[in-house]
Amino acid sequence: MQGFNKYYPPDFDPEKHGSLNSYRGKHALGDRARKIDQGILITRFELPFNIWCGTCNNHIGMGVRYNAEKKKIGNYYSTPIYSFRCKCHLCDGWFEIQTDPKNTRYVVVSGARQKDEDWDPEENGGFAVHETDPNQGPVDPLAALEKSTDAQNHMNNVQIPRLEALQDLSDHYASDPYSHSLRVRKRFREQKKIDKAREEVDERIKSTYGLPETLALTADDEESKSKAKKEWERARQAMEDQMSAKRRKLGAEIAIVPGPSSSRLSTSRVAPSRTSGRGGGDAVSALRAKILGNTARQSGSSSGLGRLKPPDVKGTKGGLVKRI
Repeated sequence: MQGFNKYYPPDFDPEKHGSLNSYRGKHALGDRARKIDQGILITRFELPFNIWCGTCNNHIGMGVRYNAEKKKIGNYYSTPIYSFRCKCHLCDGWFEIQTDPKNTRYVVVSGARQKDEDWDPEENGGFAVHETDPNQGPVDPLAALEKSTDAQNHMNNVQIPRLEALQDLSDHYASDPYSHSLRVRKRFREQKKIDKAREEVDERIKSTYGLPETLALTADDEESKSKAKKEWERARQAMEDQMSAKRRKLGAEIAIVPGPSSSRLSTSRVAPSRTSGRGGGDAVSALRAKILGNTARQSGSSSGLGRLKPPDVKGTKGGLVKRI
């Protein structure tokens, strides 16, 4: 039994035994280290490719796992070369696979043969990774040199100055962070006070004139004053144009209204016309004149035009015009 627990026997001496594994005569790796004295370690190995066993000539697929005997057999420079010796699960034959650090691959050494499955681009109608164009000629060394020269000039003229400018800017802001932070916070406090005072003034104006809370008031500066003045002048001009048009219209209506003398004359003419039997057209004319006179007086009284003198009603005959 391996000493995986915290129990220490009464005769255990740490200075003499060192550890529980030494006391029980066991290795820390257990049964995997049964050949550790020969430099062999039992490890789990997975086949990296398809093989045929050399003893039973059976096919063994890629990915089959074995308890292989791992052993170091040499070095390629400073990289160790390992050998994995496995026993076929279909027979009692052994096969050995080694690492090849030089070509970064595995190599079957003995006991089996590897299935050749290297993909050839030419046989499959493709091209190699480094040959994208089969009709491409040899590389021009002068063109490659010119390309590298252009890249070097772009780096020296554009990239390096830009990086230096960014570095200088970073050094400028990071030289004294306390003073920069102090200046920024001071400016924020001043701006906050100004904004708060402006909000108080706006709230006072809204509460005084009963304006809605969601109404945004503009700042009282020269630009807003000039805009307000231009808008006021535009509205005043529009109002004056409207009033002048109304006056012209009233003047045109008043021009066709007959005066008091004409009304007397028209009324004096109405009576004989009735007696003479031609009263059809004259009666209509007198009625139209009366309606126009009433309309003119109503328009003048509503628009504040007191200069117009109403016609003399007392002097009219027949009572065709009534006082309003």
